[in-house]
Amino acid sequence: MRLDLNLPTEGGVIQNDFRLRRAIPTMEFLKKSGAKIIVISHTDAPEYGLKPIARYLNKTTSVGFVPSVTGPLVRSAVSQLSDGGAVVLENLRTDKGEEKNSFKFAKELASMADIYVNEDFATSHRRHASIVSLPELLPSYAGLLFEEEYRHLRKFLKPRKPFFFILGGAKLETKIPLIKRYLPVAFSVFIGGALANSFFKTKGYEMGKSVVGKLLPDINFLLKNKKILLPTDVRILSGSTISPRNLSSKDKIVDIGPMALAELKKKISKAKSVLFNGPVGIYNEGFGWGTEEILKLLAKSKAEIVLGGGDTLAVVSKLKLENKFSFVSTAGGAMLEFLAEGTLPGIEALKKKRDQS
Repeated sequence: MRLDLNLPTEGGVIQNDFRLRRAIPTMEFLKKSGAKIIVISHTDAPEYGLKPIARYLNKTTSVGFVPSVTGPLVRSAVSQLSDGGAVVLENLRTDKGEEKNSFKFAKELASMADIYVNEDFATSHRRHASIVSLPELLPSYAGLLFEEEYRHLRKFLKPRKPFFFILGGAKLETKIPLIKRYLPVAFSVFIGGALANSFFKTKGYEMGKSVVGKLLPDINFLLKNKKILLPTDVRILSGSTISPRNLSSKDKIVDIGPMALAELKKKISKAKSVLFNGPVGIYNEGFGWGTEEILKLLAKSKAEIVLGGGDTLAVVSKLKLENKFSFVSTAGGAMLEFLAEGTLPGIEALKKKRDQS
């Protein structure tokens, strides 16, 4: 089973287990069915590997751990599994064949199992061996959470109107397609975070020490659209709140301001569906006020609300608002790609296998 164990950690200590908790039902279903489960996954913290995650997972459901991905040690551990037993293998990306989508590596993984289950929607935008090649070699299925992600996000390919889109974070180049896709169907698209700084810079504003991404030609086109909404005021590092057009060379934008939040409140009150992805401030540096206030507003809304993105998940968990929205996606980049393209490589791999069956 391809599981999402890429949890945010600091010094090997898990900071947010939301993704892990969401995958437990599939683990328990397979265990009760008597399956012997080989858990494969990756982590962006290779210095610690998956051992701390496996240890943490053990608090909820019993799993073993093998510090290898393939080889005699893994085969020995798998052969000793009892019905309903589970073992977590080491970080898939320690083998170069994973990210290179090596069919040979996929064959090595497939040789240990009878069935493949993808329960890692958040990584299914990657054309990696465990996502797209492994399903070719075994009877393959989507996990319970994977299906839930697909079902809820698919609704937002054609969202209920009036539809309001709130987009924050960084990496404008990956989010331009999403902005373009939703402009025709949204009554407004609010752009915050480092994304907004690129728009301000294109408008000719002094950005000082603010984080500014790539200045893409598409920004000029988008700025002409009256549906694009940028923060009317921003908070800077000194603690002041000012208009973005009044920044000095020494200033740094860290969050949206109260006027921008008031405007967002009006937009949210008019919406029947809202999609929110990415923080509107530098959350990982302690500037989460704007993002937290938006989430509090959305939690009180009667609209259909879908959220996603790693930092957004962290704030939702901090505020204990997980159950206040229509759906909270475990995905970040995969969510954005699915909403922009309508599918993912991991989804297509499962569909191809189904069609061949």
